[in-house]
Amino acid sequence: MSSLSRLGRGCSRGGCRRKAVMTLTYVYADSVAVVGPLATFAEPHSYDLCELHGDRLTVPNGWNVIRQERDASEVGPTQDDLMAIADAVREVGSNAIATENNESSSNAQNPQTGRRGHLRAVPS
Repeated sequence: MSSLSRLGRGCSRGGCRRKAVMTLTYVYADSVAVVGPLATFAEPHSYDLCELHGDRLTVPNGWNVIRQERDASEVGPTQDDLMAIADAVREVGSNAIATENNESSSNAQNPQTGRRGHLRAVPS
C-alpha cells in the first residue's frame, strides 16, 4: 500500500483500508441515518465511510436514509458557512463590547486600579 493512500481518514468499516469520503451519523430518536460529505474532523458518534461502503449502506426496517450529495468541485467551507462564522464572530464581539461598556460605566462609579484580565489590585 502506498503512503499516499494512507493520507486522510480511513473507512470505519472493519478490514476496509480505503480512504473515507463521507460521514454517516445516526439520529436514533428519529430513526434516520444521515450520509453526507466527510466531516471536517472525526466525531466519536459518527462513522467515516469510503465510497463503496457509503453507497452500499442499508438501514434497519422502518428507518430512513437522508443522503446529502457530495460535490467534488466543492472543497472547503461554502460561502454560507463563511458568512455564518463571520456573523457569529460579529455577535460575540458586539456582546463583548457591550459588556465592556457596562463594566466601564460601573467602574467609573466604583474605580478599581490595576485591573488586567482576571487579576485585580485592591486599593488600600
